[in-house]
Parts: sequence; structure tokens; C-alpha cells
Amino acid sequence: MNTHTTDLSLQEKLKILSDAAKYDVACTSSGSNRRGKQGYLGNAVPDGICHSFASDGRCISLLKILLSNECIYDCKYCLNRSTNDHPRTTFTPDEICTLVIEFYRRNYIEGLFLSSGIVRSPDYTMEQIYQTLYLLRTVYRFNGYIHVKAIPGASEELIAKTGYFADRMSVNLELPTTDSLQKLAPHKKPENLIKPIRQIQDGIIEHRLLIGKNAEMERSSGNRYLHHTIFKDNPYKRLEAQKSIGTSYSLPKRYREQSQFVPAGQSTQMIIGATGENDLQLLTTTQKLYQQYDLKRVFFSAYVSLNEDPSLPTPGTAPPLLREHRLYQADWLLRFYGFHAQELLSEDHPNFNIMLDPKCDWALRHLELFPVEINTADYATLLRVPGLGTKSAMRIVKARRQSKLDFPHLKKIGVVLKRAKYFITCSGKMMYSIPIHEDFITRQLLGEDGRQNWDIEHPQTYRQLSLFDDFHFHSNSTYEDTRKTCLGQL
Repeated sequence: MNTHTTDLSLQEKLKILSDAAKYDVACTSSGSNRRGKQGYLGNAVPDGICHSFASDGRCISLLKILLSNECIYDCKYCLNRSTNDHPRTTFTPDEICTLVIEFYRRNYIEGLFLSSGIVRSPDYTMEQIYQTLYLLRTVYRFNGYIHVKAIPGASEELIAKTGYFADRMSVNLELPTTDSLQKLAPHKKPENLIKPIRQIQDGIIEHRLLIGKNAEMERSSGNRYLHHTIFKDNPYKRLEAQKSIGTSYSLPKRYREQSQFVPAGQSTQMIIGATGENDLQLLTTTQKLYQQYDLKRVFFSAYVSLNEDPSLPTPGTAPPLLREHRLYQADWLLRFYGFHAQELLSEDHPNFNIMLDPKCDWALRHLELFPVEINTADYATLLRVPGLGTKSAMRIVKARRQSKLDFPHLKKIGVVLKRAKYFITCSGKMMYSIPIHEDFITRQLLGEDGRQNWDIEHPQTYRQLSLFDDFHFHSNSTYEDTRKTCLGQL
């Protein structure tokens, strides 16, 4: 049975609820730009939040806590599930405000990341989160970065009002398919998870329209993999106009016009390895979230076997860290390199070669497109060459306007040829006499990447600056703490 602890000091609550928050990885740069104002404390800048990481992978500049580790739900994968027996406690809104202000004044943090278990009901929990943000912004006049979780099942009014005080909001999908949800979290309904995501997206659009900004949104045609995901509606059908958030709820109109609604956008998280989805299903769901709901980030969390349940991997099973790493790399290709999920993977090839980065994996299956001529290929083609990033491709495009490029010239302008040398030519010549055969290039790439792959799967323990050193908190580092430290989840 659960033990609800009473009469705990603020430091004791902090130790419990900061530790309980470490499994939520949706924590990244702010993406919000708000200058300091006279009479207010702090500010928020797009690249001013992430500096260092504590022992469990948290950004050292964010106070990352749960409002409560109590929960009425019994999700099989969750450490805070209702049937787990461990100490439970809950912050009051004023206690969180005190922590944020005192940590900020000590120069420990620049912002707050606040999530929570479901206490009593979704509405009650969301109300407590809203009260916390309301006090921080209006009473304590805190002007720094705030990222909070929207609670599925809470009223639209509470989520909307909270959005005017938060920089970023997120709703964790946790699992990408209806079958997985039914298996591990049967009380969670897909429509209840999607509803707040859609509401936050509509609120962001309405606010952009309110302040006269362009709200154009790109849409793509559907594909037959989408019916396997948790989304039941046509993912590329635009939602019908709904009642304006700005006129439905009780915030004064003047405040709505002066404030921003979730200016840093929204994100979500999916667990990797707790259920049997392949990489294509995960990447297709990720792509759909970006295209249909304009999410800023989709985070992946390699499942750590914490609970004993026949539906889950046995305790002690190693987390799929390298697979998580490959999915993050593939996510980068979707967002910045112009790839689509159905290009990177297919029904015949539904999973990445875990030993190769996804772009190399794709290139080796499309060797008919290589080698690419550096002096004539367009920017989009250069982006598809393994080893060439956005900066390298742009340098090549600019440099070749002056003269033809050769391999020494590529090195001179900072292009790393470790991988690219197998896939490019300069004036029709390759760097070495390299056979364009899949087996040969695969062996070469595996040899070069072997050490990095080993390091990802075998993180080393080392000490970093702790957010709570001032309070003399000490605890043994777990395997999960160590791997979060190494990965950072950026």
C-alpha cells in the first residue's frame, strides 16, 4: 500500500518530488524570448536555459519537479503507479513558488519544469498547476521560463488559462498505438490524450491571429501506416473552427492581448521498448505529430524496467539506449533534413540498423543515388549525404561559387569527411579508390562507429554539478541516473 507522508519539510518534499520527476525527458531549450521587465524577476531567452545537467540528466538551469507523486491511475510502466508502495507527497502552490524564487535568487535556475501525477482528479491537478503559475507570474512576478504538463481529462478552461502563464506545455502520449495503451494503460483513452494537444495547437493559432501574425500551416497527404497509431481521425484534415479560447474563459481581454499563449510551443514523449512497436510505427507517429499538430519536439525515453509485470520486460533488462539514440537522429532528419518516415523505413525494412546512424542506413539501401558530385549537387541533395550537415552543405554551396572544390578544399572549409568520403566525388573523382558496394562500406562505417556505439550502451559514471548540493542531499547514482546524465535527452 502507498504511504502518504505528512509533516514533511520543504526540503524532504523536494527530495522526493524531484527524484520522481527524472523519468520525464521532455526538457529542452526554452524556445521563448521574453525580456526582463521592471518590477519582475527573471527573463526567458530562446537559448538561455540549457547549460549543464544534474546527476539524473536534468538541465541544471531548470527546477524539474512533480507537483505530486500521488496518482489515481495504475499505468503498468510508471514508477508512480497507484499500486506501487513508496512514500507519497504533494507540494502546495505556495511551496513551489517559494522554491522557484529562492533557487533563482541563488542563481541555481532560470526556470521551472512542472509535471504531476493525477491527484484526486484531472481537474483538481490542473487547477493546482494553474494556481501555481498564476501565483508565480502575478504575485511573485516571476518572468522566467516555465514548462508545464497539461493534464489529459482536465477541463478546457483550466488548460487554456494555464497556457497564458506558461512558455511551453506538453501532453505525454507515452505509447504510440491503441494496442499499447490498452495493454499498459487501459484507463487512458486516445481521444483524451489528443484532445488537449489539439486544444493547445488551436490556442496557439488563435493567439497568432489575435496579434496579427501569419498562421500558415503545411499539411501533407495521409499514408496507410497512420491507422496503426493512436489517432483515429483523418490526421491531415483541418479541424473545424471552434469557439475562441480568448472569449470563452475568464481571463481579462486586456491580459490576453498583452500575454502570449504557449509561445515556445508544445512537445510530447513516447516510451521506447516497453511494447513491441517497430521504428517505422514510432517514426510515422512522430512525423504525424509534427505535421498535424505542429509540435516543437517529440521526445523518446528508453524504457527502464522498474516494475514487475508480465506485460513488461523483466526487471534488469537493459534499456534500449542505442535504439533511442537512433530515433533521436531520425527525428533530426525529419525536422531539418527534409526526410520522411516512409523514405527512411518501409514495411520490408521497418527497423533501423542499430549499429549505423539512420542517414547511413538509408544511403546504403539507396547506393544508386551515390556518389554525389560536390561541385554540382543542389543543397537538398547535399543534405542527404552521410556526414554532411546543414552547415557543411551551406559552406559547400557558398565556396563553390568562387572555384571548383577538391577534397583538401573541403577539409579547409571545415567539412568532416569521415563518412562523406564514401558517398561523394570532387570533379568526378573519389577521395580514395572506394568500391560502391553495400557490404564494403558497411564494414568501414561499423569500424568507425563501433566505439561510439559501445559508449552509448555502456555509460560511464561521473559526477556533475548537483542542483541540491547547497542542501547536502546525497544518494547513490542508479543505472537510470547514469544513462540520463550521458544522453542529456536533448
